This record gives sequence, C-alpha cells and structure tokens, in this order.
Amino acid sequence: MRLGINTFLFTSPFTTESAKLFKQFKRRGFDSVEIAIEDPSHIDPVRVKAELDKQGLACGSVCACMGPDRDLRGTPRQQKTGLDYMKKLLDQMVVLGCPSLIGPVYSAVGRADAVPPAEYKRQWKTVVRNLKQLCKHAAEQGRQICLEPLNRFETDFINTCDQALQMLKDVNSPALRIHLDTFHMNIEEKDQAAAIRKAGRRLGHLHACGSDRGTPGNDHIDWRPIARALKDIGYEGDVVIESFTTDVKVIARAAAIWRRIEPTRNEIAVKGVKFLRKALGPMQPPVWPPPLYAPMGV
Repeated sequence: MRLGINTFLFTSPFTTESAKLFKQFKRRGFDSVEIAIEDPSHIDPVRVKAELDKQGLACGSVCACMGPDRDLRGTPRQQKTGLDYMKKLLDQMVVLGCPSLIGPVYSAVGRADAVPPAEYKRQWKTVVRNLKQLCKHAAEQGRQICLEPLNRFETDFINTCDQALQMLKDVNSPALRIHLDTFHMNIEEKDQAAAIRKAGRRLGHLHACGSDRGTPGNDHIDWRPIARALKDIGYEGDVVIESFTTDVKVIARAAAIWRRIEPTRNEIAVKGVKFLRKALGPMQPPVWPPPLYAPMGV
C-alpha cells in the first residue's frame, strides 16, 4: 500500500502548473498523488510526469470528474461525452504511468432521482453496456477502472459494495475493480471492515476520509478493523486522503462543504498521513499489474 493525496484538497482545476504542489506533497510524507483531471486539455501529461519523477512521487490514480454532461446512464449525448472524456483520461494515464482511473465512473455526481424499478433496470443495462466499452479501452491501454459507490445524497444508483460487486459481475471484465471510500461507507455500510472483506481481491482503490470528510483519525470511525480487513485481503492498492475545504470554492460547493471542517487543509494532509501510516502499519510496494479479481462467488 502507498499513501496518496487527492489534488482537490489544494486546487481546482488541476493544470500543468499545479504540478508545483508535488514538492510539498513529498515533503509531507506522501508516496503518490491522485490527480483530479477536470478537462484533459488542462494538462501536459509529459510535463506532469517529469515533475512527479523529479519529486520521487507516483501518480497512483486519476480521479474522473463526472459532471452533469458526463453520465453513462444519461442521454445519448451525455453517455458519449462521458465515454470520450474517460477514454482520453486513460490515454493520458499511460503517459503518467498511472494504473487506476477511479471514482463514480457510471454517472454524474449529484444525480439522485429515485426512479421506478423498471427505469433503474433500464439505466443499469445502459451503464453495463457503456462500461464494457470503457473497460475494453482500459484493457487495451493496460489500465484498470475502479468503480466507487457513493452515498445516497450523491447518487441513487450505486451506494454499496454489494451493488458494485453486481456491476462487476454484469460487466465481466478484469479491468473493472471496486473503489471504496470510508466517508461513503460510514453512511451506507453496516460494517466497513465487512464490506472490505466482501470486495476482497476485487478492491482496487481506497479513499481514507474522516466520518465528516475531514482528517482520518480525527473522527469517530474505528480504523483498527479497517486496517485488519485490508491486511486480511492482501490489499496492495493505494490509500488516498480525499477531503475538501472551503478554500477551493468550486469543489466545496459540489461536495456540500459549507463550513471549515478542520482549521487548515495542511492539517488534513499532515495529520492524516501520519495517522494512516501508524494505523495501517508498514507499507509495501504495490504489485502492478494487480492480480485479477476472483470470479464472482469465490
């Protein structure tokens, strides 16, 4: 496992010039960076990779930013826009040396319509079809896609590990894995450690966030069973702090951050990485390519 930081904590949008942040990320003790790329035209991946190498960091993941016009269960135009956007990200990830495209790749964030069961099934089939196409492109590029369940206030589509596992089964591609987030699990799962064990070797990515989306460890989550579960399943992916502050106003509004959760965003990064390094124990270099997830039912 490596410890990483999501760039949304410090800037939006991330551009080539934002790579100057990497020096402080390294100084604070992070191993990898999760880059939120809102528009592929915002970065020159060659220059960003050069700065990562200079600082001795890896791009462990690219975060898909799924706005209203990017929706694999939306209108035909929204579906195409979403697919084209994520395919471009996958192409850039090859240059960045990044293994994982992560996030709610299936839908626009904030879409919570509470549709009738028949409509939900129709949307599900549409997402399966689109993810099959996206996973084919990911496999051709030697990358993986890690699908993230979100809480009920951010999506009505995939909220739990069980639903994510069903989507993996229906898409049936080794390029598709699960991305769990302690903030969302705190709302939707009965037992976070049990959800991690259920995902097992299909878990490809983890966001470590406080229960209030603040600093890991400065919250009411019991991190000990989470750490044990990660060790029990032999997790080898990145553990990334994803938090938001009122300093980055566009993302604060999108994530419903109406107040300052912690005194400073630096505190989230510094105290968060120290806590996680102690709570999770010794970090081992990740294996790439990762082992294929086990067949469903195993």
